[in-house]
Amino acid sequence: MSRTMKIAIVDDEQDMRQSVSQWLALSGYDTETFSCAEDALRAIGADYPGIVVSDIKMPGMDGIAFLKRLMAMDNSLPVILITGHGDVPMAVEAMRLGAYDFLEKPFNPGRMGDLARRAAQARQLTLDNRALRRELADGSVLMKKLIGGSSAMERLREDILDLGQADGHVLVDGETGTGKTLVAHALHAVGPRAGRRFVLLSCAACGEEALAARLFGPSSDGPMPATVEARGGTLCLEDIEALPPALQARLLAFIDEQGTPAETRIVAVSNLQEPGKSCEDVLRSDLYFRLAAMKILLPPLRSRGEDILTLFTHLVEQFAEEYGCDAPTVNAQEAAQLLQAPWPGNVRQLVNVAERAVLQSRRGAGTIASLLMAEDEAGDPTTTEGKPLKEYVDAFERMLIDNAMRRHKGSVASVMEELCLPRRTLNEKMAKYGLSRSDYL
Repeated sequence: MSRTMKIAIVDDEQDMRQSVSQWLALSGYDTETFSCAEDALRAIGADYPGIVVSDIKMPGMDGIAFLKRLMAMDNSLPVILITGHGDVPMAVEAMRLGAYDFLEKPFNPGRMGDLARRAAQARQLTLDNRALRRELADGSVLMKKLIGGSSAMERLREDILDLGQADGHVLVDGETGTGKTLVAHALHAVGPRAGRRFVLLSCAACGEEALAARLFGPSSDGPMPATVEARGGTLCLEDIEALPPALQARLLAFIDEQGTPAETRIVAVSNLQEPGKSCEDVLRSDLYFRLAAMKILLPPLRSRGEDILTLFTHLVEQFAEEYGCDAPTVNAQEAAQLLQAPWPGNVRQLVNVAERAVLQSRRGAGTIASLLMAEDEAGDPTTTEGKPLKEYVDAFERMLIDNAMRRHKGSVASVMEELCLPRRTLNEKMAKYGLSRSDYL
């Protein structure tokens, strides 16, 4: 992570700027230097992808004034200050104002490198968390994560867009690993509450007393209760089937007190996996029917047909980019096995298989088929009832065209040459499988 981090070095002494820059560049950082704080401020924004190293004693705007400006702009930006002998009290004051740390001249380059590494890691975590929060607040981004062209996924996206605009409480149900929490986030992000709080709480994460405190709050000096924190927004209750009977009664009272339309929307997520039992069997009926005023049932992966290959291709490309290697190719036999597997862990299991496929491909060993066989030997069956041959052929053909279009960035001529297809046939097949050249440019 730190190798992609920038480090802004601010010092009015050219020799010091160059020395610090050389030390940090040797550690793999992308450094940029500034002779004064004013120049640095023009280049550093609120989401600056790095950290700042600055001298305290500088003409014009000194390091303390510079720090105050940076903290006003982004109080999570790590700033390491360099101080001369006798300026330690000033550096301590800077720590109080929000500086990450300080170094006293003359300093050990190793100490500088260690501080920069820890500050860069902290900055990367901050930026990742911000990106995740923005992503979870962006309905269009979340909807794109619900990949697939099957009728089940088309219906799911339509349901999310419809129910997202409504005020009623929602119950999200489905097998483990199907993406229920992602759907809960999407329901919030595409609706009128998108700019308000989304509070996530698992009903199975702690005992009844701790859960009651987190949900409803026992005292004024503890953390804000979830029902208060989510006011006006969405309260997402995962593992709703684990909510104890006494807390079911309190939740029901909370819902009734809100009236209609509800000030706070509740999205309940059921993870009940007991055969023959549903959420309706374990919740008191009056609470169940309030929570399930609207219901979304997520389709299992095994019922989504060629979505399996579309998802697998997308995942291996992501992991290949992450690990810096080529994505493994899928032959016809492996495509058939992927389509035929029952996927008891659903999308979560497919993610694991895709990552392992990339890792073993990077080593030049193993096949996708061997991964599926290994799961079979571990007691996870990887085959289920057969499907029509045409379904396998269509899914494999779509995957080949999709992969070729991706590789050639939408160049129809190159895809025609690779797949030995005339233009008319390629156009017909792309129309048949819902593929558009514009998606690859």
